[in-house]
Amino acid sequence: MKVYTGTGDRGKTGLFSGERVAKSHARIEAYGNVDELNSVMGALIASLPDANAEIAEELHRIQFDLFQIGAWLATTPESPALESLTPITPAQIQYLESAIDRMDAMLPPLSAFVLPGGHRSAAWAHMARTVCRRAERRGVRLEVESFNGKDGGHLRDALVYLNRLSDYLFVLARHCNRLMDVADILWRK
Repeated sequence: MKVYTGTGDRGKTGLFSGERVAKSHARIEAYGNVDELNSVMGALIASLPDANAEIAEELHRIQFDLFQIGAWLATTPESPALESLTPITPAQIQYLESAIDRMDAMLPPLSAFVLPGGHRSAAWAHMARTVCRRAERRGVRLEVESFNGKDGGHLRDALVYLNRLSDYLFVLARHCNRLMDVADILWRK
């Protein structure tokens, strides 16, 4: 299979549901941000020291979830292709919440805002967090503009997942700094 097809040379691309739309379409912007997030997650995984295989495994699981979310964003609400998509479940959201609680229990309480940075892995986690927030904003815009519940609320569940993921990534950044014995950088007035 060739990587290039030439079908996008005129500024259009195909959705998962088959329609061709402009590459600047809100739907392309939404799932493009999720794709970017998934790539940043890959960089985060690559930045982890080898001793953190458990975190890498957790992040790989999240990457699979992001592919699910991308498929929802790449499918129009009227498409029969929605039937073939796997919804994000409450269990997937709970998985993130449990991971947040587990890591947060090992961290000192926050007394100030944390600036992005510290260990390389923490910096990548902060980068992933900001891309995740953007992906969530684009998804919210898409939901308001085109879905309005037509997908049975599955896009809403994907957006809840992205919201929780950004919290997870913030706590993970602090956790990475703790594991690497690097202090969080606190904001000072």
